[in-house]
Amino acid sequence: MFKKAALVFTAASITLFSLALVNATAKNVTLKAGHVLAPTHPYQLGLEKFSQLVEEKTAGTVTVDVFHSSQLGNEREMIEGLQLGTLDMTLVSTAPLSGFSSQFLVFDLPYIFKTPEGAHATVDGPVGQEIMKSLEKKGIIGLAYWENGFRHVSNSRLDLKKPADMAGMKIRTMENKIHMASFKVIGADPTPMAFGELFTALQQKTVDAQENPIPVFYTSNFFEVQDYLSLTGHFYAASPFLISKTVWKKLDDTQQQAIKEAAEEARDYERNQIAQMDKDLMEDLISKGVTISKVDKDEWAAAMQPVYKEYEKAIGAETIEKVKEQ
Repeated sequence: MFKKAALVFTAASITLFSLALVNATAKNVTLKAGHVLAPTHPYQLGLEKFSQLVEEKTAGTVTVDVFHSSQLGNEREMIEGLQLGTLDMTLVSTAPLSGFSSQFLVFDLPYIFKTPEGAHATVDGPVGQEIMKSLEKKGIIGLAYWENGFRHVSNSRLDLKKPADMAGMKIRTMENKIHMASFKVIGADPTPMAFGELFTALQQKTVDAQENPIPVFYTSNFFEVQDYLSLTGHFYAASPFLISKTVWKKLDDTQQQAIKEAAEEARDYERNQIAQMDKDLMEDLISKGVTISKVDKDEWAAAMQPVYKEYEKAIGAETIEKVKEQ
């Protein structure tokens, strides 16, 4: 009886000692993670989940503070912050990343992905990981691909269904050459600007249209200034979750492994939030007076096809084919 009790006590003591040792040897770190979207968007929900997982997996030695709504800068500024080591982590779209690694351009080709499942298989697989690794020489470590879903066009002028309906329409795009070329080829007037400036630009009619996934359209209150939403699904918005290489190298092996695992677990949670919002928000938008229209995506894809030829050399025909094969 005494021996059994002693064994139990010894095992418990070892466990407590091990936890104490982790806390004693690992350096306590607080990391800042920024994004540009609203506090109700899945980016924020996913990062809060990530923060919780990291704290659990590191026994409290790593804490992650999350900043939404461009509080730490726009996407390009935050990526540059990672390079300089002045920002720890960020969740961004692939569009501005093409300025740091041209390989990311392939994800911005119109209609290269048809379904979320196909997109996930590509970005989570060897092709996506190879592209993510290209950021390391720029001082950035890629943790996982989260997402923003498929992007759709909204506008304040008409019930837009065909590519030709966009002729002469001024549309805000991200600062991405392929995005701009994709709308220019169908006759629109693409106007790049930072996301933080977009609501005011729509409100003041500086631009007629914008393109974003449904959760962004909803959580950013664009329904207040845009009457029409066309389900074009023209770009899939992969969202790389990144950490500064300078910061990464300061973490010990256990902390690095915990952060990597937490990023992948929170990725799945965040993707599920996107999928659920896509389903749930439609009726609410209709009730708010938004006209939602389906389009012939094959027609839109054909109209934007010239962009593939235009950027084949910059991206590489082989890379394009690898992604299309998924």
